Amino acid sequence: MNIGTRLRRLTAANAPRSLLPRSSINRNGARTFLTTSDKDEEAPSLRGIHPELACLLQKSSNWSNEMREKDAGFFDRIGSPQKPKYLYIGSCDARVDPTTLMNVEYGQLFIHRNFGNIVCGSDLNVLSAIEYAVERLGVPHVIVCGHYDCSAVRASHTQTDHGIMENWLRNIRDVQRLHNKELSQIADAEMRHRRLVELHTIEQCNNVLKTGVVQQARRASFNKYGFAVPRVHALVFDPAAGELKKLPVKWKNELKDFGSIYDLYPDS
Repeated sequence: MNIGTRLRRLTAANAPRSLLPRSSINRNGARTFLTTSDKDEEAPSLRGIHPELACLLQKSSNWSNEMREKDAGFFDRIGSPQKPKYLYIGSCDARVDPTTLMNVEYGQLFIHRNFGNIVCGSDLNVLSAIEYAVERLGVPHVIVCGHYDCSAVRASHTQTDHGIMENWLRNIRDVQRLHNKELSQIADAEMRHRRLVELHTIEQCNNVLKTGVVQQARRASFNKYGFAVPRVHALVFDPAAGELKKLPVKWKNELKDFGSIYDLYPDS
């Protein structure tokens, strides 16, 4: 008996009966396995659309109809090429929806979200979003938005191996290390968490400013207009209070501190 067979038998022996894979033969004669429940078996309609998905689709249809009634030109505007004012980099936390919490019109935000609102220099996903927003869309503002009660930040507080997530959480642990002197002086655990959220958000803004595409754009706009864009902003949202605030960061001091190290275009 090979290891694959042994694992399948072990899984079947310990799994709830209603969740065991059910085999069937598709049109091509190949065997397929579908994870179903007894409830699914009794509801033929689920073979088409799951009721929870059907609910979302119905809500979307209702929303579409309501928007047409409120604003006849809404979808004409949405259907035209996007011209967002802001690149928003934030958490994928379900409680932190950027369009809702900022109360902006659809199309104003170019949004990138990930676990912990991290701007990592080796993450092609976030770097591609930054490049597209800055070079192609010409956004004048980049927002990095953290939030209190952040699961990623809380996980980085613990001396626990979180598996594959550790490769990602290490970015937040590095922020902890950089600011350990300040954080270690905060006795209250919750206040320490909130301060780490703020410091982490600021460091991610610094990471945005370290990218070549942002430096190029800021240098070019400064030479042409006398001011640098995109501007970078550090915001934090408090889900419990419903408050969004701007962190008091003196970017001139921040840039002065690391400019000689990270400035890629010092003479341009």
